[in-house]
Amino acid sequence: MPDVLDHAGEMLRVTGLHAFYGESHILHGIDFGVRRGELVTLLGRNGAGRTTTLKAILGLTGKRAGSVMVNGNEAINLPTHKIAHLGVGWCPEERAIFSSLNVEENLNLPPKVRSDGMSLEEIYELFPNLWERRKSQGTRLSGGEQQMLAMARILRTGARLLLLDEITEGLAPVIVKKIGDSVRLLKERGYTIVLVEQNFRFAAGIADRHYVIEHGQVVDAITADELAASTERLNKYLGV
Repeated sequence: MPDVLDHAGEMLRVTGLHAFYGESHILHGIDFGVRRGELVTLLGRNGAGRTTTLKAILGLTGKRAGSVMVNGNEAINLPTHKIAHLGVGWCPEERAIFSSLNVEENLNLPPKVRSDGMSLEEIYELFPNLWERRKSQGTRLSGGEQQMLAMARILRTGARLLLLDEITEGLAPVIVKKIGDSVRLLKERGYTIVLVEQNFRFAAGIADRHYVIEHGQVVDAITADELAASTERLNKYLGV
């Protein structure tokens, strides 16, 4: 399905993106765009290519082809660290917390990619749980606290385009609500967010637009205004 989004004011524009793991061809021409300050979700069944899309944007797959424009800059041939310096932050599903470091040491570790990263005070205001656990080692944090820390680290770097992968997976409902409140606040502050999320109820309440991925291609795009009338379509795609 062609993406009819007006390209003006976009933070991210992905066009004809192909990606491979070894000889396996995973993405088959992904197309979508995200305006500055928008939050979009990538929906689809497991194995559809959603996480691979995030990794391909960052150059973390094998061979890739097509176009990835980040804030007007072509990134398809850039190494990952140069893409990060365009203001891109990635929160992976596995979180990748340094278990031997405490919370504050984890927060002081990331390099700055821009000058306007959040201060520790701002981080602790956004995630009060991290203030309470700031001297605790990564291995002593709950799953929800680890997820908050993983998100907080990319906010320290100054990234303005956030790629968030399954940030509510396995978390208790009360923690999911806290993370949802934090994501809403980031959107209100002007961050641009691409969210891969299995918990559609969580995603539905905060996204401007939903892109459905099947077999490595975007097959549908549903805006927040269309969501209520598109339940049957989504059920067919997601198998719920």
